[in-house]
Amino acid sequence: MIKYIIKRFIYAIPILIGVNLLTFTLFFVVNSPEEVARLHLGNKRVTQEQIVQWNEERGYNNPLFYNNSEKGFNVFKETIFYEKSLKLFLFDFGISDSGRDIKYDIKQRMLPSLAIALPSLLVGLFINITFALFFVFFRSTRVDYIGVIFCVALMSISSLFYIIGGQYLISKLLHLVPISGYAQGYEAIKFLVLPVIISVVYGIGSGTRWYRSLFLEEIEKDYVKTAKSKGLSESSVLFNHVFKNALIPILTGVVVILPLLFLGSLIVESFFGIPGLGSYTIDAIQSQDFAIVRAMVFLGTILYISGLILTDISYTLVDPRVRLK
Repeated sequence: MIKYIIKRFIYAIPILIGVNLLTFTLFFVVNSPEEVARLHLGNKRVTQEQIVQWNEERGYNNPLFYNNSEKGFNVFKETIFYEKSLKLFLFDFGISDSGRDIKYDIKQRMLPSLAIALPSLLVGLFINITFALFFVFFRSTRVDYIGVIFCVALMSISSLFYIIGGQYLISKLLHLVPISGYAQGYEAIKFLVLPVIISVVYGIGSGTRWYRSLFLEEIEKDYVKTAKSKGLSESSVLFNHVFKNALIPILTGVVVILPLLFLGSLIVESFFGIPGLGSYTIDAIQSQDFAIVRAMVFLGTILYISGLILTDISYTLVDPRVRLK
């Protein structure tokens, strides 16, 4: 087991290095530090002195990979690649182009993102699986057909419709919760209710259809027919056999999503004014703060790879044969 996990971690290292190099290339090789400064300051009426000063303040004035003016290890250390790329592996995200501590911002914004994402995941998972089991129980009937049509209709509607419609109906007309904003402590609950509801409703269509397809695939297998031939009821077979065996792909999907919860929802956080990591990324893109964007790309890569490793580990727990591969 330990040997298998170590092997997965070793496989993940080249992926992380490759993404880091690609990100560095896009930000500093394709676009030179001078071009980055022009994008941030504005292309019009920008003097060369302003560009030089902006680069010096943010450490973009060093060579990319090799500094001839230094000696010893400093020839590599006093470079943009070391300061802006290699330090990310130590989770040293540095200072943003606007002068803020990126690590501090991430710590402050992680909890609001989790406060939306975690309830949305758990409630959505319960509702989607419940609906899927209900439709499978009444498979090939009008209930199943109507349910599938309903799910397709939900999937066909843009997430912006749910956000704007929810804000108008629940907040503006009914005045049940604030339309946007955020507060600390228990006061945050009233600001999180509407985003969580909308996130859950938006995911019902795709989630229910996916779980329904998993259960339908399981219910056609031989062990289900054997259970039915022994006189077990439809509900007993569905819940005690089909559901348990479908937990493997369900667990896989949940484990992959879990690390991404820390990054928050870009659209939901932006529309509801939640100070999470999603809105943090959107604001950085709009303000052309490339230091934050680089940090969030690296953090997202770390979390995604972690999700894949957790998925492999979860497979070994439910199917020991995977360890032999």
